[in-house]
Amino acid sequence: MEINKKDILGFIMIIFNSILLFIVSNFYVLSKGYNIKIPIIVTVFAGIFLNVFPSLLTKNLYSTNLTRIRNGYRLLIMFLINVVSNIVFYLFSYFKYNIDIKILVTNLLILVFLLSIVFFNGMIRVYLFSKQLGIRYRFIGLILGMIPIFHLVMLIKIIMICMDEVNFENNKIIVNLERKDKELCKTKYPLLLVHGIFFRDYKLLNYWGRIPDELIQNGATIYYGNHSSSLHVKDSAEELAERIKKIVEETNCEKVNVIAHSKGGLDVRYAIANLGLNKYIASLTMINTPNHGCVFADYLLSKMPKSFVDKVADGYNFSFKKLGDNNPDFIAGVTDLTSSVVDVLNKEMPNDDSVYYQVFGSVLKKATGGRFPLNLTNNFVKLFDGKNDGLVGVDSFLLENVDFHLIESPYERGISHGDVIDLNHENIKGFDVREFYVKLVNELKEKGF
Repeated sequence: MEINKKDILGFIMIIFNSILLFIVSNFYVLSKGYNIKIPIIVTVFAGIFLNVFPSLLTKNLYSTNLTRIRNGYRLLIMFLINVVSNIVFYLFSYFKYNIDIKILVTNLLILVFLLSIVFFNGMIRVYLFSKQLGIRYRFIGLILGMIPIFHLVMLIKIIMICMDEVNFENNKIIVNLERKDKELCKTKYPLLLVHGIFFRDYKLLNYWGRIPDELIQNGATIYYGNHSSSLHVKDSAEELAERIKKIVEETNCEKVNVIAHSKGGLDVRYAIANLGLNKYIASLTMINTPNHGCVFADYLLSKMPKSFVDKVADGYNFSFKKLGDNNPDFIAGVTDLTSSVVDVLNKEMPNDDSVYYQVFGSVLKKATGGRFPLNLTNNFVKLFDGKNDGLVGVDSFLLENVDFHLIESPYERGISHGDVIDLNHENIKGFDVREFYVKLVNELKEKGF
């Protein structure tokens, strides 16, 4: 791993602050047991400095949020260093120098109080601002935090996750700044991002995670489908056709490049083939689209009690009406994902030679490696569709006479149906989802789209 001046300065600050914390937290035993006098003003100043400005000198090297995470994990490192060093110091003081036990106990109370402040200050920062800890590590951290030894192991894990997050995100900031003028994603036609089933486009909860911001930083112009969360393919296609025509009319962009995820790919294919959208779509990139449906969906609809399915559908439709859908239809959306229905649809929506098509798909290799709920469905879907992304089998991605690209990771985890749209904002080892889209859009640009 490359070491730069920023890393060295950060390391120096951690050591300096750890030494300062050690002196402050042991000022009583140092003054009473070792006759080392420490002015009270030094301890007060140091206490404020350590907790409010844990890394003041390197404050402006990162974004505001990354600074908060970094300062948080540095407080935790300081806490960890002081726990270890104080255990050695107390044993040394008692057995080697015979320091009065009363002095040690009194100082221990001060030590526990000050280290607790540092610890909780650090934990609050990383718990509030880290995106990579996720619910799982936050929960495990709370549980193991009450078990001796295990809590130190978990603390080290939390520190490592946050360190990796800060380094990774900061490197992305640097890379984007360095290549900003290249406008890698400034395509001839703007991008239209089309979501899959059971979601809508939200400003506060973007279906595409951190991807749009990354593309925009690299010159892209982006629009969203703004269509309903669950309808028949034909109905969703009509909504998208209206949306695309409106974008073209208002911006005079002539055409759009569509990147569609999951069922969104079927919706756009139908619109191109049957609603005249071939005139307005330059390219269609399908991400994990079930171009041959999902066999497990046929099984579920045929085996699940109708009363149960209707109850789920009613609950879903009611909820999404509240979220902005005009007339959501759970049954219609799921039905059009079955392999039997998609086989019929495929005959109605042949590819158009005037549109550039490409297909991407991924595989979740290890169910336990994915995030909820796809980690639960992976093995179930495998029974019907073989290798899959947690929802869609690999064979279902394929489309005749269209280039297929398998999104792979060299590690056991694999890439899920949600990972390919950055659903969980997770930095996955071996797969940088944001960089994947930058490369994808740049290739569209190079092709003249």
